[in-house]
Amino acid sequence: MLPFQKKLSNTFYAIVSLPATAVGFSFSTQVAVLSWILSTQYHLHIEDVALVWLAGPVSGIIMQPLVGMISDKNWFWGGRRKPFIVMGGVLGTLMLLGLLKMDAISRILGMHSVFIVAVVVALLLDLSINVTFNPARSIIADVTPTGAERTKAYSWMQVMSGSFSIGAYFISIAFGNLVLIYVAAILVFIFSIVPLFFITEPRELQAADAGHLAEKISFGKTVKTLCPLYGFILYGLFVVINKMILADAWAPYQTKVMYACLVLTLLLGIYVIIAGKKKASLDNEFQKLLLAHSFTWLGLQSMFVMCFFYVQQKIVPGLDTNKIFANIFSTFFSGKVQGVESSAGNILSLGFLILNFVGVLLPVFVLEPCTRKIGKVKTYLLALLCLVAGYAFLYMWGAAEINFYIGMLLCGIGWSAVISIVFAIMSEKVEAVNMGWYMGLFNFSIVFPSMMTVGVSKIVSQSKDPSSLFLIAFLCLLLSVVFWLFVKEPGKG
Repeated sequence: MLPFQKKLSNTFYAIVSLPATAVGFSFSTQVAVLSWILSTQYHLHIEDVALVWLAGPVSGIIMQPLVGMISDKNWFWGGRRKPFIVMGGVLGTLMLLGLLKMDAISRILGMHSVFIVAVVVALLLDLSINVTFNPARSIIADVTPTGAERTKAYSWMQVMSGSFSIGAYFISIAFGNLVLIYVAAILVFIFSIVPLFFITEPRELQAADAGHLAEKISFGKTVKTLCPLYGFILYGLFVVINKMILADAWAPYQTKVMYACLVLTLLLGIYVIIAGKKKASLDNEFQKLLLAHSFTWLGLQSMFVMCFFYVQQKIVPGLDTNKIFANIFSTFFSGKVQGVESSAGNILSLGFLILNFVGVLLPVFVLEPCTRKIGKVKTYLLALLCLVAGYAFLYMWGAAEINFYIGMLLCGIGWSAVISIVFAIMSEKVEAVNMGWYMGLFNFSIVFPSMMTVGVSKIVSQSKDPSSLFLIAFLCLLLSVVFWLFVKEPGKG
């Protein structure tokens, strides 16, 4: 073990955050590029784009818990988490490059449509993210003690990841999305491999609660733990069967099924909260986290998938492309005159640059000190309320370019907590010896809500008003805040 790891120095926090940064940079590249490239380069419809995005959640269903369980119980290539970080990084690099050649791949395979190739490339890209996601976050918990040090570690993770995410959107605006893809491929490869030479993983993981005997993981325990997500899981199964087996034969029932599954989720949420009131337990606390985080991610993923279409249809029409602020910014750096197609991509990238800029500044300098004074859960709730306010602002006034940036700034406050503090909270509410498995299950609160964006895209498309995207996101985040009110501070009874 190197000295900076023993001392838990800031340098160590930065280095151990790089694998998670690779995941974040890859995801930011997806947000900036995927909807844009599928819409403008390969001419896919909004609902087809939503289906391509569905590839990620589908791969996450399998890979997250599987990688978590394997990495908890096995040791090879010098670590528990390291092998999966390497494999995910290499696959991610290859699939990022594959985004550029989907039409060529389609021709080589003799396919008339690029849609299937787009789904496969997106699936493998998200597979790489899912393989890396769990170990990259678990390794941080493995090498830091519970409490302030771990909160600081996850705050540093967000600073590093957010900083490079800002770089991703800056590259997108200044040099174009094609350059961004090449840069992403290089950085994902480097950040997934080089840091592992400087990190020593512990051979043994000890439970945070010495008096608590870790339960043996089983299929029954997994099913029981996922109880709050049954509604989302049912909808995910509906989508997979309908789209991949029945060729969309159930399409007329899609919206009704989504509403029914949401009602089921709310009822199960109430059940979990009442059960926690009667008998507190680690499992119940984890279930409340799953419940609250699932609605957060439904709102966020809806924005990631459909925000490009909102910008394209609501902000760009009627604007002089020479006076669009994002285009002025882009032309200054690239020297190229921006057209209508690139304008939407530039506005989107600048908006997400602002969101991630706020996400970089807050965790270490504001959120982490705040957690020491009022606790992690209260700090998280306050940040989440800013996300609620951001969505409300975007719904009412986001159609103006400058207002769009203001709304994204507000959303950035919540985003900074979603990808930093929440992991510190979760990691202190579960058994350390099963951290990878819990990380995998926690990802289900991201995966299955993400699959529901297929239904959300249907509603937004049918409404003929792209602003409805932010109304839906606002309602999702409002529900998330309500459920977070029942989550206890880590370490309290």
